[in-house]
Amino acid sequence: MARSQNLFTCIIFMTLFVIVMSRRIISIGEKINSNWIDAHATFYGDMTGRETMQGACGYGDLFEQGYGLATTALSTALFNSGGTCGACFEIMCVNNPQWCIPNAGTITVTATNLCPPSNNPSANWCKPPLQHLDLSMPMFTKLAPYKAGIIPVKYRRVPCIKKGGVRFQITGNPYFLLVLLYNVGGAGDISDVKVKGSNINWIQMTRNWGQNWQTSTPLVGQSLSFQATTSDGKMLEFNNVAPPNWQFGQSYQAGINF
Repeated sequence: MARSQNLFTCIIFMTLFVIVMSRRIISIGEKINSNWIDAHATFYGDMTGRETMQGACGYGDLFEQGYGLATTALSTALFNSGGTCGACFEIMCVNNPQWCIPNAGTITVTATNLCPPSNNPSANWCKPPLQHLDLSMPMFTKLAPYKAGIIPVKYRRVPCIKKGGVRFQITGNPYFLLVLLYNVGGAGDISDVKVKGSNINWIQMTRNWGQNWQTSTPLVGQSLSFQATTSDGKMLEFNNVAPPNWQFGQSYQAGINF
C-alpha cells in the first residue's frame, strides 16, 4: 500500500513539474517572440557584394571597414534620417513555405544604407510607413533563393559584435572637421558625439549625414579625443585617438568599443 502511495505521489509531482515547466517555456517563448517585428526583405547588388560599398550612411569600402557582406539597407521608416546607421538586425524568413529555405535559421546584418522609396507602384516596399530591409544578395540567399525577389520576414534589433575598437575617419579641411564613426559595437548606432582638442575643451558635434559628424572649430595640430553615445544611452570616452600630427583622409582606431 505504501509503495502504491509513493508511486501515486511521484506521478502527481512529475505531472505538476511538467505543467510548471511548460508554462515557463511558453512564457519565455512569448517574451522572445514579442521582440520580433513583421517586415519584408529584398536584395540588391550581386553575389560579390561590391555594389553595397557606398551608401547613405557615409561608410566607404565595407570590406575594408569590416562590415563585409553582412549588410542591409533600410526603408525610410527604419532609416531614421541616418540615425539607425550602424545598428544590427537579426532576420528570419517566415510564412512562405515556397521560398523560405527550410531550417535556414537567422542572419545578422549591420545597417549601412538607405533603401529609397520607389515611384514604381509594383516596387513600393521602401515607401513610408513600410518597414523593409534590402539585404546584400549573399545574405538574402541564406534565407531564400534569389528568384523569390521579396520575402516576408521577422526582424529584431540585436547587439553589434565588432572586432577591435571604434574607428574614426577624419576628412574635411583646416576650417571644417568631418568625422565618420564606424566599427561600433553594442547598440551600433551613434546618437551623439563630442570632440576635444589637446588645447581646447569639449565641443558638441552635429550630424552631417549618416554617421558623419561635423564641427567648424579649427583643430589641426591638436591631438583629438571623442565622446560618443549610442542610441541606448551608453557613452564612452576615447582619449587621444588621433595624435597631434593626424592627417585628413586617415582613420584612427580606439582601444575600446561598446
